[in-house]
Amino acid sequence: MYRKTNSKSIAALVLGILAVVVPYLGFIIGIIAIVFSRIASNEIKRTGEDGKGMAVAGLVCGIVGTAIYAVIILIVILSLVLFSTTSDLSILDT
Repeated sequence: MYRKTNSKSIAALVLGILAVVVPYLGFIIGIIAIVFSRIASNEIKRTGEDGKGMAVAGLVCGIVGTAIYAVIILIVILSLVLFSTTSDLSILDT
C-alpha cells in the first residue's frame, strides 16, 4: 500500500541542504530547517506517513549549517571588535 510522504520533511531536507550551501543566509535557513524537521517528526509519529529519514537528514543538515555560520559570524564579530579597539599604530613609525 502506498503511504504519503510528509511534505514538511521534504521541506526540512531542502532547507537543510540550502543551509549548508547558501552563504550568509545559511544561519537563518538552518534554524527554519530545524523547526520544519521537528514539526515533520511529530506529524510522522502521529499520522504514520513516510519521510522520517528526510526529516532526520534535514535536521542534521540544518544543525550543521547553523553551526558553520554561527562560527563564521562569531569570528567576524570578534575580529571586528579586536581590530576596532587597537590603539593608534602611528607611534610605531618613529
